[in-house]
Amino acid sequence: MLITGAGGQLGVALREVFPGADARTRAELDVTAPLEVETDLVLHVAAWTDVDGAEADLAGAETANVTGTRNVAALGVPVVYYSTDYVFDGRKREPYVESDEPNPLSVYARTKLAGEREVRDGWIVRSSWLFGWTGKNFVRTMLALGAERDEVSVVADQVGCPTYVGHLAEATQELLELPGGVWHVAAEGECSWAEFARAIFEEAGLDCRVREITTAELGRPAPRPAYSVLRSEREGAPRLPHWREGLRACLQRL
Repeated sequence: MLITGAGGQLGVALREVFPGADARTRAELDVTAPLEVETDLVLHVAAWTDVDGAEADLAGAETANVTGTRNVAALGVPVVYYSTDYVFDGRKREPYVESDEPNPLSVYARTKLAGEREVRDGWIVRSSWLFGWTGKNFVRTMLALGAERDEVSVVADQVGCPTYVGHLAEATQELLELPGGVWHVAAEGECSWAEFARAIFEEAGLDCRVREITTAELGRPAPRPAYSVLRSEREGAPRLPHWREGLRACLQRL
């Protein structure tokens, strides 16, 4: 088994769950170039994940997310491709299931959806708002800000299901026993970014207020779906713990 992007937060979690895998970081394996690797299965994590940065660098995001996935698929073995809730536009206002039609709003989301379409054999795993004990993510950012500020401003009009990478990595084991195709695998429950921030401060014992703001007030370059909760309609789909359980598990490792 090969893990691409093994230095990122999900890649690190997968390395723990699959200790015998050939785990390669970006420096060790550049998926944007043709690959010559012997393997029977690829957990394809390597990706462009800078949502706002992609708006200014379409070519870079396409190379990483589309060409990179095409090169992985060209190995001719089954692929687990990790995708995103951002492939949806957020207008549904109830959980998205696998049969819902994607309508990506941002460059990042469009390139991730295009990457999905490069996978001919394997599993497409859409998940949501990933966080873990390594890398750059919302939990680690809030902990740093909460330790130095009395108040932080956080968006309250985007709703999703924050998913702990440790739980997603464990669910990948289950997924490999299931048929291929698209699967939605995200934490139970849902919340806004502001609610998530409050939970982080509460669980970490930080005395920091959360001031709710709108997406428009934040003014980020890339549009995000207002509602992108994922649920599965497929029989036997892995069920992840509630996002709050994932948060507690993550904080124990920080």
